[in-house]
Amino acid sequence: MKHIAPGLVIAAPRSSSGKTTITLGLLRAFKRRGIAVRGLKCGPDYIDPAFHQAASGLPSLNLDAWAMAPSLVARLAADTAFGADLTLCEGLMGLFDGVPAPEGRSGSSADIAAAAGWPVLLVIDVSGQSQSAGAIVKGCATFDPRVTIAGVILNKVGSERHRRLVTEAIGRTGIPVFGSVPRDAEASLPERHLGLVQAEETAGLEAILDKMADLVEAHVDLDAIRKAARVPKLIGTHSGLAVKPPGQRIALARDAAFSFMYPHHLAGWKKAGAEIIPFSPLENVAPPDDCDVCWLPGGYPELHAERLSNAHSFLQGLRTFAETKPVHGECGGYMTLGESLVDSSGVEWPMAGLLGVKTSFAKRKMMLGYRDVTVEADCLLGRKGTRLRGHEFHYATIIDLGSDAPLVMARDAYGSPPSPAGSRRGHVTGSFFHVIAENNSGDDGLGD
Repeated sequence: MKHIAPGLVIAAPRSSSGKTTITLGLLRAFKRRGIAVRGLKCGPDYIDPAFHQAASGLPSLNLDAWAMAPSLVARLAADTAFGADLTLCEGLMGLFDGVPAPEGRSGSSADIAAAAGWPVLLVIDVSGQSQSAGAIVKGCATFDPRVTIAGVILNKVGSERHRRLVTEAIGRTGIPVFGSVPRDAEASLPERHLGLVQAEETAGLEAILDKMADLVEAHVDLDAIRKAARVPKLIGTHSGLAVKPPGQRIALARDAAFSFMYPHHLAGWKKAGAEIIPFSPLENVAPPDDCDVCWLPGGYPELHAERLSNAHSFLQGLRTFAETKPVHGECGGYMTLGESLVDSSGVEWPMAGLLGVKTSFAKRKMMLGYRDVTVEADCLLGRKGTRLRGHEFHYATIIDLGSDAPLVMARDAYGSPPSPAGSRRGHVTGSFFHVIAENNSGDDGLGD
């Protein structure tokens, strides 16, 4: 049997506490010690796993407690841990933050820790407080009996006196402090409208990651952290496949405009025997005609609208492909399949015209949240009636939906009435909805 690495969830009481910096610093620091360490990410985040891979040299993936059944979370956690020495799962928001749902399905970092059986490494921003940090740690340790706090890392410590006061207060809880990072330590990543700039686009990334690792090595007890990790548990016999492969040979758009593809889908599809054939629309390459299906993932087409509009070989090849074979677009891919895309300066660029939707990045409105959808007709996402879970996160707006039939009926995580979403025409489908996993449990997990 393959070795299964122990792991930890790196979480915090709130957002902006330093989880990403600490996680990347730990991944790179352990890698520099010759330890095979793998990162994971709680929740629907495309960008952090790529940074995890850059820091550790090994693939990362997402675990989502709202969209994935606990058995799938545990299976994916164990699959990630096979053959590694250590796994570190970066949390989202605050440790217990999620949506209204039955226990274990709120989407919180705590749910991931419970499903996988990992203890939590708590990162606390202690700026503006001292002894009160002890109460915060005690609250996190006792709020949910499913969760074990293995230890604490203090962030933004102002002085040696400050560190001592905080550490002594936390010591009263019996939970160890594994390190303290000074307030003036600077190691950060650039950001843009959907979050961090992607790993492959970050200038000087290796130097940034090494700086984060230097910071962690200087102020954190790496040996104590590794010792605190625990082997993930397995629940049931889940295959680890979140969504079935849409075809045997899948043409996948893959470049700076189309990069938001969940690693667990690609790994699962390959595990099931499918072949992934990448191609680049930005390089004016059409989907290979020997593929069975074409998938256009999300990304940043709004930043490349002119170039995509002038990629005539790509657009014509896509249209030819769609005459006889299925094509699906998620978010940015959906925008590219539509009639046109208005960029941030207000210029309207023709797109593939395979769906009637027209979208605009000049008229921005943030759409963010989980979606529970039911497929309206047989397509790449499944047979009619298939239930899926996923999310939306975009600033682009629909200025004209066109006359196409809806792809799905969608609800949010708060129990909204089902409403039509997306578009379908012939062999072509698309929506702003990003698929995370099939929902076969019969448990809605939706708030009242």
